[in-house]
Amino acid sequence: MNDRIDPKAVVADFLATFSRGDVDGVLATMADGATWWVSGGLDGMAGTYEKATFGDLLRGATALYLEGALRITPTSMIAEGNRVAVEAKGLATMTNGRVYAPSYHFLFELAGDKILRVREYMDTMHAWETFFKP
Repeated sequence: MNDRIDPKAVVADFLATFSRGDVDGVLATMADGATWWVSGGLDGMAGTYEKATFGDLLRGATALYLEGALRITPTSMIAEGNRVAVEAKGLATMTNGRVYAPSYHFLFELAGDKILRVREYMDTMHAWETFFKP
């Protein structure tokens, strides 16, 4: 990895782009062959997404947010080599009036200044209650 690249800055920039609801910008920061894995067994959300299918997931989700974006605010970051561990809080008001306020842990793996892999851990019950509960 290039010593001039600050992995925490790459991830912070990525999360800022994500928090604006800029799906194309998010995808542009991801490496070819990038994957995003979401914990749990929640149908429609959990599992492994390739870059293109992750874009589809984000476009579907941003349409459900009143302001078109889920804001993710990092509360802690630790970097080692090309990996960055992030604790974060999310916040979005849904078009149905529900508030999505998850706590996250992300593990980012970088390839240079691009996101190569992400592992996302979150409260799947809160996600179900916000996105899927009738």
